[in-house]
Amino acid sequence: MKLPFFPLQSIFFPGETVPLHIFEDRYKQLIKDCRDEAVTFGIPVFINNKMVFGTEVQLVEIVNTYEGGEMDVTCVARQVFRIVSFDNKMNNKLYAGGEVDFLDNLNDAKIGLKREVLEKIHELYELMEVPFTPLTVNKFNSYVLAHKMGLSFEQEYELLQMAKESERLNYLKQHLLTTIAVLTEVDRTKKTIKMNGDFRNFDPLDFKDFNL
Repeated sequence: MKLPFFPLQSIFFPGETVPLHIFEDRYKQLIKDCRDEAVTFGIPVFINNKMVFGTEVQLVEIVNTYEGGEMDVTCVARQVFRIVSFDNKMNNKLYAGGEVDFLDNLNDAKIGLKREVLEKIHELYELMEVPFTPLTVNKFNSYVLAHKMGLSFEQEYELLQMAKESERLNYLKQHLLTTIAVLTEVDRTKKTIKMNGDFRNFDPLDFKDFNL
């Protein structure tokens, strides 16, 4: 399939709302074409001076239009793709485009794994003393809170490339276990440092029955 491209140094996961500010002429033309022809476009991820994977998005609404033709728009992310070919100008348009292959998303995760990851997210938020809005396991998937677990840009990009939900959840689980362990140790260290500054009562050891 051929898609228009709007490359960004950003990652959007399927189901996510995508707010964009449009100011370049080529992307004003792209949004007009999406509105008039009901076409979708792709946001390839620009990372390490390359573009290999990205997400297809669909225009939902043009929220604001300014005097100079700039726009605020909202879109929704749909499916992940891999770029097969790239054209700097697509079909005599100002914007780029190319052929893509969509990843076959396999929703193979068991409810126990989903529940486990969700519990670890809750534990992370409690450790960080950040409010956590309860989420039922039926409404939870690997993409829902992916931007809110402390993943690096590179880690989010790795997650984007995974086609299996079980693989994505296990990846998040490992990240959460590592992060929670580090934060727990930091918290313990902070308490130890604070304690070392206080006067404490020590029980003297009794060596009455001690033999070397």
